[in-house]
Amino acid sequence: MTENVVAQIQERLRNVYSVVTNELPEEHSRNATTLANINRLHDKVCFEERRLSSTNRQKLKGMYATALEEAESEEQIIRKALENIYEIRAIKNERRIQVKHSGNKETIRRGALMKALQTSAQTLPLWIGKPWEKPPPLCGAIPADTSYIAKVGDMVAALQRSPEGDDNWILAEVVHYNMSTSKYELDDIDEEQKEKISLSRRRVIPLPVMRANPETNPEALFGRHSIVMALYPQTTCFYKAVVSAPPVTHNDEYEVLFEDSSYAEGYSPPLKVAQRYVIPHRDRKAKF
Repeated sequence: MTENVVAQIQERLRNVYSVVTNELPEEHSRNATTLANINRLHDKVCFEERRLSSTNRQKLKGMYATALEEAESEEQIIRKALENIYEIRAIKNERRIQVKHSGNKETIRRGALMKALQTSAQTLPLWIGKPWEKPPPLCGAIPADTSYIAKVGDMVAALQRSPEGDDNWILAEVVHYNMSTSKYELDDIDEEQKEKISLSRRRVIPLPVMRANPETNPEALFGRHSIVMALYPQTTCFYKAVVSAPPVTHNDEYEVLFEDSSYAEGYSPPLKVAQRYVIPHRDRKAKF
């Protein structure tokens, strides 16, 4: 990394450290005091009063309002830390793309590649919206807008034709998008493939850029029995599958059954696949 990139990352790390060790504990302590006062007043009302007096009613209303304000303040502090973390991710990814385009691309062993893909999926930002906000496109199972153009460095599923004439959905990375031809230039994520791939937008599906939280936004996930395409474990190819069980918590993965004629049922046993690598099904035989 260049000195400038290192300085940018260090600055944001200092910001995160300051938030986590100073601002957040102070705000959390203040919130805890307010909640303790509310609980004490509740206990007093329950044990000493048959009916809530107007005085205590007003006190509780004021304390509730204070607790709400303090909770929102704590939320903003947490979001500030997350914003710095997301900026660090963006800086490092931008640097990676620059190094890659400079011709200094290093060959990665397959085991290391699989581990990197898994880590990338596990650390994908989690959508944390306001109670009234709906998850945006490319969060979990929500597809991209029809006009969306994937950015340089984004991961996509690409329908590539093999020398034998077969079409296969592969994991790829966006190198460039040509507005005049409406075509992507892509890199096969598998390091064994060195040639660039040129495909139309219709043959490219952007992957999620955020995870959905099943506990707050289950509608942003594929439900049980949904037909999807999923990245087969330890490969860089997407295959048709059926969701056996969606994630239960934000750290969980999907359980999917891949179509597999080698099994009597026609499907594989349940396999775990991260949210990032489960996308809407699209028939390979459809005309593109």
